[in-house]
Amino acid sequence: MPVTTPPPPYVPGHGLLQGRTAVVTAAAGAGIGGATARRLLEEGARVVLSDAHARRLKESEAALAAEFGADRVAALPCDVTAEDQVGALFDFVEERHGRLDVVVNNAGLGGTADLAEMTDEQWDKVLDVTLGGTFRCTRAALRRMKAAGAGGVVVNNASVIGWRAQRGQAHYAAAKAGVMALTRCAALEAAEYGVRVNAVSPSLAMHPHLVRVTTPELLEELTAREAFGRWAEPWEVANVIVFLASGYSSYLTGEVLSVSSQHA
Repeated sequence: MPVTTPPPPYVPGHGLLQGRTAVVTAAAGAGIGGATARRLLEEGARVVLSDAHARRLKESEAALAAEFGADRVAALPCDVTAEDQVGALFDFVEERHGRLDVVVNNAGLGGTADLAEMTDEQWDKVLDVTLGGTFRCTRAALRRMKAAGAGGVVVNNASVIGWRAQRGQAHYAAAKAGVMALTRCAALEAAEYGVRVNAVSPSLAMHPHLVRVTTPELLEELTAREAFGRWAEPWEVANVIVFLASGYSSYLTGEVLSVSSQHA
């Protein structure tokens, strides 16, 4: 029988990103993006939230601004498949705060379809959001960070599915494997102007959307693969993102860190 351990106590902030400005995509709601935005604020950063869902984004902005202060929290809707919206997002960050230090590319889109039945539309949509969106936002970040000459950090959200096979996930797996490759190549190009690019690769982090799109049977199977006998809390993944965004990872670039307790 697998061992089931409870989640650990929530880790308080330690000011690791005091005075920094960060942007997080797909940051509305209770998933990894929302948890990351909160952790960045707890570490002292100013945060610009972004999401394609304008209503949920406004609600997230209001809740975080009430807790951390309106001067440290702002939001702008952005569809990462639209280059003009990506440009507007990064222009907004610079206009509001005058600098860009951290970018967390969390936007992604999943789905389940066997390859033989998968349509071009299904394939294209998942690749355009998950890989194309990460490409557009990384490109926008690197252009601005290079021009500013003050360094910076990009953290991309990949997935263990980029490494391992799972039925019905060919499009998502290809996109996440692409995010990993994009991360490594971007890191080599960005190193010369002091910008680091890394990625996290979560296995199973629980959030409401995952429950809606995953069967109980599959969730049970995926949970059984975890050495801790449980899924990760979104904030546990966010902690690793904060580590990669902070000075504690100053010699890491082009790395993909697995956030997983999977059995070998």
